[in-house]
Amino acid sequence: MQQGLQAIKKNTLMSDYQQPDQRGHFGIYGGSFISETLTHAVSELKRAYARYQFDPAFVAEFESELAHFVGRPSPVYHAARTSRELGGAQIFLKREDLNHTGAHKINNTIGQAMLARRMGKPRVIAETGAGQHGVATATICARYGLECVVYMGSEDIKRQSPNVYRMKLLGATVVPVTSGSRTLKDALNEAMRDWVANVDNTFYIIGTVAGPHPYPMMVRDFQSVIGKECLLQMPELLTVAGCSSAQPDVVMACVGGGSNAMGIFYPYIGFEKTRLIGVEAAGAGIDSGKHSASIQRGSPGVLHGNRTYVLQDDNGQVTETHSISAGLDYPGVGPEHAFLHDIGRAEYVGITDTEALAAFHYLCRTEGIIPALESSHAVAYAMKLAKTMRTDQSILVNLSGRGDKDIGTVADLSGADFFCRPSCQGQSVKGDVQNVPVALVRQAPVATKSGAIQ
Repeated sequence: MQQGLQAIKKNTLMSDYQQPDQRGHFGIYGGSFISETLTHAVSELKRAYARYQFDPAFVAEFESELAHFVGRPSPVYHAARTSRELGGAQIFLKREDLNHTGAHKINNTIGQAMLARRMGKPRVIAETGAGQHGVATATICARYGLECVVYMGSEDIKRQSPNVYRMKLLGATVVPVTSGSRTLKDALNEAMRDWVANVDNTFYIIGTVAGPHPYPMMVRDFQSVIGKECLLQMPELLTVAGCSSAQPDVVMACVGGGSNAMGIFYPYIGFEKTRLIGVEAAGAGIDSGKHSASIQRGSPGVLHGNRTYVLQDDNGQVTETHSISAGLDYPGVGPEHAFLHDIGRAEYVGITDTEALAAFHYLCRTEGIIPALESSHAVAYAMKLAKTMRTDQSILVNLSGRGDKDIGTVADLSGADFFCRPSCQGQSVKGDVQNVPVALVRQAPVATKSGAIQ
């Protein structure tokens, strides 16, 4: 295996980076490991994406939706006070938290929902961890008039309850998953089972750069708008900040499955002077056994239809993960990240729960920005790294989402009072009508799966 990796490193010119291959492989990773019942559905998706990927009408509609519905381009913000206080590199934040729905996830859900409409699929399913992908999917389904069912681990439902209610407001059916660790991995399992049973009328919008080919490539392509914007935005910002290079010295993002990281990494792969750093969830510590550091502590295996780094035991059984952030609480990683790690183009490091929470509070108090706990991992490592760099050097962090969804968790961990609504304090709200019915123009069909949240 090592000889093969050396050959890949030698023959991979970053200036001519073209991955995956025709079969959807990134070196030894990726591919399509699926049941026969899904073969037709995946083949159908491959053909549809190949047809529309460069179709002028499709591209124009996608770009229009990003501009007028999402609010792109998202700005890049110079965290000048943070940079000054740390005394090292200039830190810049790509503000994906300012997108409609509050995270980068909407970029991908729009693209896939557009495919679903063109393929004649009236029903959409999705998995979600932190709930941001679920909210983004529910949002675009509401806009396009598609039925929406979102699978979410019951543990994540408890810690991300604001997003659960947002999905319900948007007309989605949220199905709690009570198997396994009751987190993102298990939600994805259940979504896969649903897809198998309903392939004819259902489109599965996967939220990260994982799953069988073409999902890792397709999600990356839709999310690469992040990095493409940065290439245009950074030169002027770096000049104004007194930095010595036209592009960032470091591009950094948190990594669970890795969609926000691939979105900003991909356009920068050919810029060999720019370091790419993915920040995994080290949980209670990288050697504690309670973490989600798939690349640093995992080994090659097959998970959710692709070969990648997986947290598993000696018998190949997937092990339980841990992270303060629901969106990083996943035992695998996108296959392209595994490939970039093996060829040495990207580095992967860990940040603990404690470090992420400290960075969360720091950014709140220093820059007036409430980041998602996922994004806080990248901010935390940027703060560490900046101190070792010169003031004319730069770090670009993908601030992948806002932290509104996390304030209940943060309050509990901080010992602060937090009440989700007036009734939690025994208070009533003004209003002449009790149990106000929600009048829907279109009522999505109720899922038949038992335990669904209506």
